Amino acid sequence: MSLQCLTIQYWLRKHAAYRPRHTAIVFEDKRLTYKELYEEVNRLANAFIAAGIGKGDKVATLLPNSVELWEIYWACASIGAVAVPLSPLLRGHGLFNLLDNSDTKLVITDQDLTEHIDAVRADLKMIPDNNFWVTDNNKNGYQNYHLQKQQQTIIAPSVEEVTGNDPYNIIYSSGTTGLPKGIVLSHEVRALYGCLFANAFRMTPESVVMHSGSIIFNGSFLTLMPAMLLGCTYVLMSHYDAQEVVDIIHKEKVTHTILVPSQILGCLQKPDFHKDYLASLEYILSVGAPLLQEHKQELNKRIPNVFYELYGLTEGFMTILDRNCALLKTGSVGTAPQFMELKIVDDKGKELPQGQQGEITGRGPLLMTEYYKSPDQTREAIKNGWLFTGDVGYLDKDGFLFLTGRKKDLIISGGVNVYPGDIEEIVIKHKAVKDVAVFGIAHKEWGETPVAAVVLHEAAVVTAPEIQDWVNQNLEARYQKIYKVIIIDELPRNVAGKVLKRQLKETYALIS
Repeated sequence: MSLQCLTIQYWLRKHAAYRPRHTAIVFEDKRLTYKELYEEVNRLANAFIAAGIGKGDKVATLLPNSVELWEIYWACASIGAVAVPLSPLLRGHGLFNLLDNSDTKLVITDQDLTEHIDAVRADLKMIPDNNFWVTDNNKNGYQNYHLQKQQQTIIAPSVEEVTGNDPYNIIYSSGTTGLPKGIVLSHEVRALYGCLFANAFRMTPESVVMHSGSIIFNGSFLTLMPAMLLGCTYVLMSHYDAQEVVDIIHKEKVTHTILVPSQILGCLQKPDFHKDYLASLEYILSVGAPLLQEHKQELNKRIPNVFYELYGLTEGFMTILDRNCALLKTGSVGTAPQFMELKIVDDKGKELPQGQQGEITGRGPLLMTEYYKSPDQTREAIKNGWLFTGDVGYLDKDGFLFLTGRKKDLIISGGVNVYPGDIEEIVIKHKAVKDVAVFGIAHKEWGETPVAAVVLHEAAVVTAPEIQDWVNQNLEARYQKIYKVIIIDELPRNVAGKVLKRQLKETYALIS
């Protein structure tokens, strides 16, 4: 197969031709068939061209989940433009830096977020004045998104062909371990997302895929791309709400959905979250962070044979724990899918034998093209074709991967490596604990020592010292013992649902 074929440029056109009346997207009270979506996307693609956007040009969004964001993704694909989805929570220098770094030529936002664009607009010299668009109402100094579309034809524009090597989007890292990096992902990578994950997740054209988190994050593309490849119905929620997730799965007969661990925990609090009420479900994918064993067991008890877990990086390496192995390999995040390889290496890059912990590295056809305009960081991340993840784990005798943490989260206490994940699995077993994060703080004698931040169940009556004593009595090794337990209302998370351990360390660094 040539790289000319490995693109997503014409996926939507094919569905509009061969299954035009099939529902393409559901968002709140709006439903579009593939024919209707294709016509809307064609109007938008023609509007992009009229605004001077062509192959390789960057279109940035500062939008919440919406039909407009969905249309933008496919309009960019159709003309070879590069979609740059940015978090609606970006402000000030952070927003300017990403718009500037990405070489954005057109930015699309909504009425509620224009004030944040206005704050940096004077410095955005690379964006023409007419290329600031707003999706709702008229805003002085902005072009109206829908008016720009309405002025255009529904006929597909005549455009340059794209190849698999051409970039499709730039996804910026969350910045939990430093400044955000622009991860460039090509048409070929996104095309293979469609093929490989549709197969791995047992999706068909009749599948109904729901997404409740923000679709600006790479995790959403794990089902977003297979859904469009196959022509599924995609149910997009405006925001996550645990009860709404349960109700929409029931109402729309959803078959596939992605939930991050904190969202799974929220759903487990709902009495209707069980197999009888959610009989259509075939798949729940946990992504973004390790799901604690207690929560996995409860999920598998409530809704058997639907749980998958994916470990992966936007940069392009993944492992999948299939639902058929979920109970046999509890604690594992699975194996590398077809066409991917993984190995565990030491600090010198030497492969380690089964059972020994080291850095997880992987390679395969889903690797990013580069960190945008950052060749040094790209070379640091990808060496001889292998992506060095910065995560720590080991392989068991069957080749299943077990995570033990991030290298940056590793606690070295008295010269011994202490892995926060091992301690978290013990803490969560305490009947009063709802959620937990373990991190290291400085200690004058041991160098570092573990601290546990815990969130309690609502009805729990327990003290921090009581939890600490219970945990330390149940840990396997003395060097794992936690120095302090801190009871907090909520763990700090970024918008992708990942716990911000760096923030916890900074907040509680001076605990005595």
